[in-house]
Amino acid sequence: MKYIIAIIQPTRLEAVKEALSNIEVFRLTVSDVQGFGRQKGHTEVYRGHEYTISFVNKVKLEIAAEDKYVEQILTAIEGAARSGEQGKIGDGKIFILPLEDCMRIRTRERGQDAL
Repeated sequence: MKYIIAIIQPTRLEAVKEALSNIEVFRLTVSDVQGFGRQKGHTEVYRGHEYTISFVNKVKLEIAAEDKYVEQILTAIEGAARSGEQGKIGDGKIFILPLEDCMRIRTRERGQDAL
């Protein structure tokens, strides 16, 4: 099993959800997060004053999946989250981590049965 964490642009969330839905991935967790990488924030003007915004708004997706579905999930997220053909700085990242175990609380099922 793998635990997939994707950090994407908020404007790409619906496209990513649709791409995942097309490959029948319906179980995911979505969180609003802030951070920065190469973008290093930006400046905005509010009521005549310039403010430095250190963190950029992003969306974090978390998906637990069986190993055999990981490549399909990665392809779906990557295709839907990329800006244009070449992509742009700030499109996001996908992390794949080993998932040792999981448990469905209601039934106490463990492992892949709990996914």
